[in-house]
Amino acid sequence: MPEIVFETPTLNRYQRLRRTVGAAITDGLFAALTQSTRYLPIAHPRLHGVEVLRDVPYREHDHRAHRADLWLPKAKSQALRPVVLYIHGGRFAKLSKETHWVFNLLFARRGYLVMSINYRLAPRHRYPAAIEDVCEAWRWLHQNAARYGGDPEQMIVAGESAGGNLATALTVATCYRRPEPFARRVFDETPVPRAVMPACGILQVSNPERFKVKLGYLQDRLHEVAEDYLSGVRFDAERGLDLADPLVALERGEQPDRPLPPFFAPCGTWDVLIDDHRRLAAALGRLGVRCDARYYPRGFHAFHGFIFTPTARRCWRDAFAFLTETVPPRR
Repeated sequence: MPEIVFETPTLNRYQRLRRTVGAAITDGLFAALTQSTRYLPIAHPRLHGVEVLRDVPYREHDHRAHRADLWLPKAKSQALRPVVLYIHGGRFAKLSKETHWVFNLLFARRGYLVMSINYRLAPRHRYPAAIEDVCEAWRWLHQNAARYGGDPEQMIVAGESAGGNLATALTVATCYRRPEPFARRVFDETPVPRAVMPACGILQVSNPERFKVKLGYLQDRLHEVAEDYLSGVRFDAERGLDLADPLVALERGEQPDRPLPPFFAPCGTWDVLIDDHRRLAAALGRLGVRCDARYYPRGFHAFHGFIFTPTARRCWRDAFAFLTETVPPRR
């Protein structure tokens, strides 16, 4: 099949300066907030009965991006624990497993074994580097979960923003037989996730124009995702960018080779990405797949990370109720 090169519009000097400044402010504020709160006494994992093994390599390459933190509940359990692969957001280009400590802690204190990963970041490493790393992390987790008290047959994938995209793309790779070698390996060697939790995910990267936003700041953030992740990428004309646009892959309505798992997809009503979640719920519904798409009033992007707010706490109660129903602990 012929290949197509993904191209983004050329920016003038003013547009590029505006985009650079806006990204620096956004990334700087979020990184400063998450990094500073890590050192609050309440954030210490041991206060919550959790132990963290840091920088465990999940690929053979000696690369900082290929390391994970394992968050292990210390309470004794008679059975193997359900396992969560957590994938951080940051528009595929920023942030890390360290900045997203609060999500890992919330899962671990509820008794889940959590593997929180770094992955190669754009624009230095464009698509499909990130999803390839996620697929390799899924394989590693399936092979090694039992060593740490996790159940390799009760694996959940979760992430927010870009991480929600990657969680959904991983699920597509485990359910549809695909040509990419890394996708074929997870299809052949690993189970389908028992549940998928893409929060406020950007589920179609290649078409930022679909969002009708008036603020130049928001337009810049959406366009820079596509530029950083996809600019110059060659892709198959027939299959498109399925693992960058997993929503489009699901909207084609093809029956999967293995059954798709249930989804919990929360999003705030003030988040421009809410339409992706509505489309996801509709696409999965047409395939006969459960999708609990929850829309939280006045919730902004990644609102559920601000756990001191009532809206975030309600979202997490809903999330854990969904997991209790769909991935009940083994006796």
